[in-house]
Amino acid sequence: MRVAIVHDTVADTDAPDARDVLAQADAVAVALDRLGHTVCRVSCSLNLAALRTFLEERRIDRVFNLVESIGGQGRLIHLAPFCFDAMGLPYTGAPAEAMLLTSNKTLAKGWMMSAGIPTPAWIGPWPGGQPMVQGGPESPATWIVKSVWEHASIGLGPESLIDHATADTVFGSLAAHADRLGGACFAEAFIAGREFNLSLLAGENGPVVLPPAEIIFEGYTADMPRIVDYRAKWDETAFEYHHTPRRFEVAPSDRQLVEQMKTLALACWERFGLAGYARVDFRVDAKGRPFVLEINANPCIAPDAGFAAALEQAGIPFEAAIARILADAG
Repeated sequence: MRVAIVHDTVADTDAPDARDVLAQADAVAVALDRLGHTVCRVSCSLNLAALRTFLEERRIDRVFNLVESIGGQGRLIHLAPFCFDAMGLPYTGAPAEAMLLTSNKTLAKGWMMSAGIPTPAWIGPWPGGQPMVQGGPESPATWIVKSVWEHASIGLGPESLIDHATADTVFGSLAAHADRLGGACFAEAFIAGREFNLSLLAGENGPVVLPPAEIIFEGYTADMPRIVDYRAKWDETAFEYHHTPRRFEVAPSDRQLVEQMKTLALACWERFGLAGYARVDFRVDAKGRPFVLEINANPCIAPDAGFAAALEQAGIPFEAAIARILADAG
């Protein structure tokens, strides 16, 4: 099979979160080659006509879609799969509509809420009209300001937390956060608890939930917010980077919680019509209640990322996972 790996256009001067897609493309290319496919790679820019010509001239049978942003904008992530749809070309991962729904975090939260999937209350987005408070507490609370469109914890840090604030106060402050968050942001009620992520992989009989990973905040002092911010993910010189390991061991007391999260992860897969692979991020409050933070329809599959670690825990070779993702392409 002739397979094209399509990924972001990346420059040497780009930040680590942007360059990471090249590590993913390298790993996927090796796996596809070992599986016996003819592989080529192409970067996706705003010139979608050029991308279409490239794919047509090489008579590509299937695309392995690793596009996370176009023109440096995460909000354009869905354009590539819509282009493949227009060509009638099968591609891996979520369909274009699901990619659009999940990449807009407030839109995704609305869909979750309508399906009874628990997600923290939110305010926004900004820019927008009047404050939209979805299930928010009436009394002052702690909120975390996030990007509507950008992923990889872009713009997320200690300054993202707003303590003891009312909904009106929080909405009025969103404009000051917008520039570092890709121009559009919202505030989410902060769940001061544990953090988990569950990866899913397509299988012959439907999606399989891989072993759950808990993020451990080692050595964090009381004044350090327990969040996986940009420094924890990408800054190798930061304390946070070296003190937020993932743990796969499940204590007997957590087995019921894990089953709840698995059920919710599968509900997200069905609700949004996901395919191939995905990751669902959770926070768990002091009462042991899980809340879905967001759904990543094309999580990082670099060898050092959480998805690959979950595959290893499940005893699934990376190459076998790539074969399953490719087979599920629609």
